[in-house]
This record gives sequence, C-alpha cells and structure tokens, in this order.
Amino acid sequence: MMHFRGIMMCVMVVCVLLIINGCAMGPVVKNRTPLTDTQMQVPPISQIDYRITVGDELDIKFHYNPELNEKLPVRPDGRIALQLVSEVTVVGLTPLELRDLLIKKYASEINKPEITVIVRSFIGSRIFVDGEVNRVGPVPLLGPMTILQSVNFAGGLRESARTNEVILIRQGKDNKPIATTVNLEKVLDGTDFSQDIYLKPYDIVFIPRSPIANVDLWVDQYIRRLLPFALPSPVPSPTTSVTY
Repeated sequence: MMHFRGIMMCVMVVCVLLIINGCAMGPVVKNRTPLTDTQMQVPPISQIDYRITVGDELDIKFHYNPELNEKLPVRPDGRIALQLVSEVTVVGLTPLELRDLLIKKYASEINKPEITVIVRSFIGSRIFVDGEVNRVGPVPLLGPMTILQSVNFAGGLRESARTNEVILIRQGKDNKPIATTVNLEKVLDGTDFSQDIYLKPYDIVFIPRSPIANVDLWVDQYIRRLLPFALPSPVPSPTTSVTY
C-alpha cells in the first residue's frame, strides 16, 4: 500500500510540475495595447465632461417657448422623444453637445431657439470588476478611480489572484475594444505606480487566476477526488532543496 502511494505521489508531482510549467508560459493577453498608448493614458474622471447615459433624467428648457419644456428619462435605447423634432439619440453626448444638437434641430421650427439641458438625476457611470476578487460586478465611478482602488471597492483580491497581469479592457477608437495588462504587484510593492492607471466609464478590470491556483483547481477536479488518499490543498509549490 505504501509502495502504491509512493508511486502515485511521484506521478502527481510530475503532472503538477508539467502543468505549472505550461501555465506559466505565455502572456494572458496576446494582442496587448501598450500602457503608453494615448487611449490608455486618460485624465481622472473629474477632468472628463459628463456624458449622458441610459436612465438619466433630463430637463430640457426653452427660454422663450416654455410650452416645449420637457422633463424625461433617457430610454433603454438611448433616445428621448421631444415635441416637433421627434426622437433624438442622446446617450454618449455631453449636456452641452445635446444643447447644440437641439438648437440645430429646432432652428427650422422656432425662431432663434434658446435651450438649456440639465441632468436632474444621474444613474452614474460604472466600471466592471471580475475574476479573482471577493465581489464581482459593477462598481460606481463617481470620481477619480484607479485600477487598484476599483479592486479594493470590489472587496479586495483573492489568494488565487494573478496580480502581475491584471487585464484592462476599454472602448478604443471607433468603439472597438482594446486590452492591456497592468502589473499590480509593482504598485503594491511601490516600485511602479504608473501601472495603476485611471479608469474610464465602462472599463472592465479582470483579475485572472494565478498559475498555481489553476493547478490546484485542475488537481481537485481530475485527480484529488479519484485518489484513495488525501492530497494537500493547495498543492505545495515545487522546491529545489533536498533534505538528507
């Protein structure tokens, strides 16, 4: 019986070492956008004009034509319905941009339209944190927020987190998604705070599993439950030291 266990343990060690070696190779994002790219380097949200989103409540005021005043929410399709000019797509516009658009649309309907757009209630911008954090899901972006701050807001990292390659996905030019990786280990040890970049609305922060966490999950699913004896959990990291 002891001989059988010894053989099985040797097989297990070889398998685990092979898996660790395979998991450690290669980046998590193959087509990575450099952090120096202007699409990745953005100012804090406090320096970015607010853009209207679904669910916001807008107050449209006509200075000389109060009968056209409207107070209405932005529909799920990103539009609002107004008198005389029908439906207008407003999601993604700043209040000032919407005001200029409405002035153009009403120019043919009323003489010298003077319009003010006020956002009365805000749904608020959000970012999304997923992966190896304690609370996955949307995080409100109510002020300047970095990647590390968003992770802390999501309950912090799990022990299984891979912190040296955290994935950031955001909308790039022409609304095409772009992805990069940041090394939060360098932020946490204070060697490179430039890795902790500011987030934009609707960014996705994904914390992947560490290679050793993937190994332990694989061992639990395919080996530990099949063996007639207990294996340690998590799987211990290999060591080069030898005891005689």
